[in-house]
Amino acid sequence: MSLRPRRWDEVPVETVRVARTVFPEGCLAMRMRDVLGQIFADAEFAEVFSRRGQPAISPALLALVSVLQFAEGLTDRQAAHAVRARIDWKYALGLELTDQGFDYSVLSEFRSRLITGGLEQRVLDAVLEAVRQAGLLKPGGRQRSDSTHVLASVRDLNRLQFVTETLRSALNALAAAAPDWLAGIAEPEWFDRYSARSEDTRFPSRWAARAAHANQIGSDGMTVLSAVTAPAAATWLRQLPAVELLRRIWVQQYQLTDEAVAWRDKKDLPPAAIRYCSPYDEQARTGTKRDTSWNGYKVHLTETCEPDAPHLITQVATTPAPVPDMAMTAAIHTSLAERDLLPDVHLVDAGYVDADLLVATQQQHGVELLGPVKAATGWQAAADRGYTLHDFRIDWDNERVTCPQGTASTDWKSDRSQDGVPVIRVRFPHSACRPCPAREHCTRSSSGRRLTIRHRAQHQALQLGRADQQTDQWQQRYQHRAGVEGTVAQGIRAYGLRRSRYRGLAKTSLQHLLTAAGMNLNRLNAWWENTPLAPTRLSHFAALRPTV
Repeated sequence: MSLRPRRWDEVPVETVRVARTVFPEGCLAMRMRDVLGQIFADAEFAEVFSRRGQPAISPALLALVSVLQFAEGLTDRQAAHAVRARIDWKYALGLELTDQGFDYSVLSEFRSRLITGGLEQRVLDAVLEAVRQAGLLKPGGRQRSDSTHVLASVRDLNRLQFVTETLRSALNALAAAAPDWLAGIAEPEWFDRYSARSEDTRFPSRWAARAAHANQIGSDGMTVLSAVTAPAAATWLRQLPAVELLRRIWVQQYQLTDEAVAWRDKKDLPPAAIRYCSPYDEQARTGTKRDTSWNGYKVHLTETCEPDAPHLITQVATTPAPVPDMAMTAAIHTSLAERDLLPDVHLVDAGYVDADLLVATQQQHGVELLGPVKAATGWQAAADRGYTLHDFRIDWDNERVTCPQGTASTDWKSDRSQDGVPVIRVRFPHSACRPCPAREHCTRSSSGRRLTIRHRAQHQALQLGRADQQTDQWQQRYQHRAGVEGTVAQGIRAYGLRRSRYRGLAKTSLQHLLTAAGMNLNRLNAWWENTPLAPTRLSHFAALRPTV
């Protein structure tokens, strides 16, 4: 399709007349059009459309339809029907009342074009830029971030169901692509094992029998893989996505033992960051956070939180489930900096904070990263009268540490921790530690006290953070972070943020960007209507709690 730019900077007169009659006080879609204007322009999406061919529907119009769709939680069919039937949408889109709209399949094709062209972020950016032009968004101030887990659009399967469904998926793909070839290698028992979906299959209940059944599935899978890689087989058979995924999953789930295919022990499986959990979404991964485990992704939301402006989501990041929050802190700041939306203070929970980030965030972006840092570890910190790192005096210039009893260290060496973090290893002489009267408060080692400290900037930031977070002033500043949990809850309950509509990281990420844009429109509408922020829910019984 070719792009034919369309002007829709003015709403047709008859559409305005009818809309004002039906909605004399306005509504979300109409207020959005009146205050923010067009929001999108066709030129922003020109690179994903050719210059020749059948004229395409305005991508600017489709982008706005997509945002309105997610703002109201509609399906593609419902959104296309709203374009055709709803007066407020025609007003927002600048359409004539007689405009017949388009087929719902156009929305899916438009999303695919956005992903192919890498233009997903432009949808949220255009909304934020329109809000900025309206004077409702500016850099600086405070912003806050939090994350939540996202369930992939696939079933949760146990390991036996997983390998069964993986082989079944590959067999279905081969049956559709090369039915005669597959019929020539398929064994009669396969039709009983792999015709029905794995969740509809009754597997053995005893562990030994389940392991034997898993080994049989592994052997069947190896038969398929050997057949597609045989010299006589067509090369394109092994290149089918389902067959290639079968090979990768078999590498993870099985091993060759005495030339026999054996199911791997659970402890021999690869880490969650690279381990597949579904044959139908190869980018979904298993994540664990405290007592919660899920298959899918994780989404990070960052929003403004100034009292004199609407609270708007400024940054969205979607990652595989095992990616820790701390790995996203720098990426969030980089994204905000590229769009000139950096805050002065960034409120986060402990998962986004470490010593390196405290220093780098301030040095690179001039942003104060405000969040609780990890407390000192070790038995000395657990004991009220133990000597912790805070009790030692560090002479950075002379590379020497003095203990509370006045003994100087004898060894200062740069090293790396088990996680690859640059640290300094400090050791005190055992000849001074053994007879020390305060030994029971300091060390239990026969070779003397040893310390592991961060480099100067990181160490000082860490110690300052630990001291500050004990003060009332820090607690009062940090209490503003709690509001982002309400944003996450709103996204889950009202916009379906918890579950992916689509399969794959790219499509899920686009869903989250469109959801954030839709949430922003609803928050702007509440701001224009002077709707106050909802207070924390309190039950009738809880309200009776005595205040003294």
